[in-house]
Amino acid sequence: MVLVGVAAYGSLQVPFQAPTVSSPVPALGCTPAPCANLHGYTLWVANLDVEGNLVTMQITFRNSSDSTHASPEDLVLIDSQRQTSRPMFDAPSCTPWSRHVFNHGATYGPLVVCFRAGTTAPPLVLRWSPDFGLVCCQTDIKLS
Repeated sequence: MVLVGVAAYGSLQVPFQAPTVSSPVPALGCTPAPCANLHGYTLWVANLDVEGNLVTMQITFRNSSDSTHASPEDLVLIDSQRQTSRPMFDAPSCTPWSRHVFNHGATYGPLVVCFRAGTTAPPLVLRWSPDFGLVCCQTDIKLS
């Protein structure tokens, strides 16, 4: 029985798929782009700025879903060389934040989020993987 449960859980996991130049569509069920909407949980990106290898953007969440929180661990920047980077907070303009619990249509942000990219040549993609419990969703937001 445990083996069946482990196999079922493993089949629900989404394997890592690096973005390609032609994917994904910049907006998924939301406006204005770039943004994404996963089951009523929306992330908007604005004010994208690139200086050297520092990529900054303003993000805002609205949660009308079964997910309970936003977290920096839910975000990954993927550069054109398919290198990933997590949010960092040591640049002066970056907003330090941690897991934030909210739901029922509440909004969180705007926050200035920063990444150190290996390269800033297009495309840059923000991978968002909000926590929906055992079954996890993810989407790629094309930034450039």
